[in-house]
Amino acid sequence: MLTMTILVKNEADIIEHNIRTHASLGVDSFVVMDNNSNDGTREILDELSKEFEITIIDEKGTYNQARWMTKLTHIAKKRYNPRWLIPNDADEFWIPNSNTIKEALPSRGSVLSINRYNMLLYRGLDNFLDSEYMVANPVYYSKKAQLSRSDISLPLTKISPKVIVKPKGLLWIRGGNHKALHLQNFRDYFKQYDKIKRFEDISVYHYPIRSFEQFKANIENRKLLLAKGAKMGPHYKRWVELLNKGLLEDEFYSNILFNSEELKVLQKYAIVDKIDIKGKFV
Repeated sequence: MLTMTILVKNEADIIEHNIRTHASLGVDSFVVMDNNSNDGTREILDELSKEFEITIIDEKGTYNQARWMTKLTHIAKKRYNPRWLIPNDADEFWIPNSNTIKEALPSRGSVLSINRYNMLLYRGLDNFLDSEYMVANPVYYSKKAQLSRSDISLPLTKISPKVIVKPKGLLWIRGGNHKALHLQNFRDYFKQYDKIKRFEDISVYHYPIRSFEQFKANIENRKLLLAKGAKMGPHYKRWVELLNKGLLEDEFYSNILFNSEELKVLQKYAIVDKIDIKGKFV
């Protein structure tokens, strides 16, 4: 049994693609927590649950990813007793190099660290899942630069890997599903991300920005969470500040939505690679 947990809030543009794609790639069951969605996400989940094995949890509280993902893990373990568990986000697609995710997973191990890549949005793209450009060699931007410079493109920055875990012996999941403490991996848990050996038969493709409307709605929600004391990375603090100044649309069209010439330059210097994975999506 392979189970995937997902925490969602207002993901109507992507959640059905996510569930259908991962089901086609070998995920047997899903445990999905909805946090007060008001864009139709919850209704989409209800319809999908008629077709797939989905347990839906409604959470009305203030966003707490680490606590909620750990809760979902316990529910998944009790309800489905999976051999492997994938703690996922709605904007991430776990694509194996060949065959299915289930066939790619090893028989041994307790925590697998999986490389994750941002997918870029660019002019002329009708559907974000048709994007052919992934950030293969990210640019390093300091926290100070992320907060202060107007000429950086945050989709190009480095993002942390994700984990697949065996629920039996799992103690907790931390850091936005980037690390997991398991009875069998104490030593690896305390290593830096870039020092942990990667499992390379699966990659995670990340679609965090899919349109200006979705981007703006996300940052409006982040603004509310920050006001309640939530902790967030400097990129979200930057975007909330730009939202407050009425400059978020300028940021989107200047630093997030790429044109063909910019993509050629990024390819030339190996920051971006062109790939074709759209056939994997359902």
